[in-house]
Amino acid sequence: MSNPEIRELEAFLALAEELHFGRAGERLYLSQSRISQLLRALESRIGGRLVDRTSRRVWLTPLGEQLHVGLRPAFDAIVATIDAVRDTARGLGGVLRVGFQGTANDLFLRAVTAFRDGHPDCAAEIVEIPLSDPFGAVHRGEVDAAVVLMPVLDDALVLGPVFSARPLTLAVSARHPYARRPAVDAEELASGPLIGIAGAAPEYWRLVQAPAVTPGGRAIPAGPAVSSLQEGLALVRAGRGAMLLCDPTADYYGSHAVAFVPVTGLPESSLALVWHRNHETARIRGFARALADVTGDAGAAG
Repeated sequence: MSNPEIRELEAFLALAEELHFGRAGERLYLSQSRISQLLRALESRIGGRLVDRTSRRVWLTPLGEQLHVGLRPAFDAIVATIDAVRDTARGLGGVLRVGFQGTANDLFLRAVTAFRDGHPDCAAEIVEIPLSDPFGAVHRGEVDAAVVLMPVLDDALVLGPVFSARPLTLAVSARHPYARRPAVDAEELASGPLIGIAGAAPEYWRLVQAPAVTPGGRAIPAGPAVSSLQEGLALVRAGRGAMLLCDPTADYYGSHAVAFVPVTGLPESSLALVWHRNHETARIRGFARALADVTGDAGAAG
């Protein structure tokens, strides 16, 4: 029996994940009939049905389930290996797109400069990504890597250098009673609404940026949810609620209409470089090393 062709495996994986011949075809830029043809060829090589279907739905047979479970990680590893070898053959030329939430800080910009200096054949582009969707651009391939606020609990993403650990501040209107305080304790967050983050960001991440309870278990009233930092600060100025921000952000967005009060009793805020583990390239690894060198994250440099 001859071995399956790569296109047959691609068609099967797309169909196994889409469970729809039309969508699988769109994903691979093939017709439905071509997907069916490739599937029949693969089933012939294997000697059993991989997919059953009716006029309404498509599902994997037990044999198809077995193949999908074993094939997906192996196929991804093959693609990643080919990409890595191709990058090595080409060197670090091309374009590296790095996303950043909010305002690019000094450490990040120094890493970009160091990467450009060390790899003059590779253009490094900085792309702003929305506060409300820290990981979406990486998953969709719109950027190669992204610097995002911690935490990162996504098995599909590689966690690179973690840096810029800084205390949190509470952004409040200049008219707020806390505005003239030297600091507020985390338990005092229960006294008023906290502006949250809307959008595609996972719940665990949103709850760290705008917790629902204090460390002591007191409920924190939920204020409006925003999709951008500018929108959040506008609501703070209007007295609609308070917002937790790291102190470098507070320094950058300082305003006479908004007071930034240090918060005690909460973990520091940190940034991290992440990228999709199935799309890792030599360019990404090179930038991760540059960022690790600048930030002193020796573990990530390896």
